[in-house]
Amino acid sequence: MKVTEQVAQFAEPVVQAHGCTLWDVEYVREGGEWFLRLYIDKDGGVDISDCEAISRALDPILDEKDPVPDSYNFEVCSAGLERQLKRPSDFEQFMGSSVSVKLFKPVGGAKEFVGKLTDRGRRGHTYIPEKRGRAGAASRRVLKGGI
Repeated sequence: MKVTEQVAQFAEPVVQAHGCTLWDVEYVREGGEWFLRLYIDKDGGVDISDCEAISRALDPILDEKDPVPDSYNFEVCSAGLERQLKRPSDFEQFMGSSVSVKLFKPVGGAKEFVGKLTDRGRRGHTYIPEKRGRAGAASRRVLKGGI
């Protein structure tokens, strides 16, 4: 089982006990150091005291379970306004919202599109770009299956 999956399993009840939801767990290497980050959310928004309380509650559990093989920095953060949508439930939650879609390869000369998340079909979510035209039409086809 991946580090992120293990951490999510034992972090979820702790996060919920503090009135928040676990948005995501990330284990990444940045600048030569490893970071274990929990992204949390709650109605009305997350503040620093939420992050601190969850961090303090999880710290001894992380020490006991020891799911991370390397030395790492542990952070608890707000999921934020520019959160990534990854799971089907994330997309459902933000259906009808304006979203920014960033691509690895350009489509119609652009790698970033802003538009409305509108529909869920068999192949994925439909994204309607704010700007029409050749790039918008191309992005709609690509993103319909890819989101």
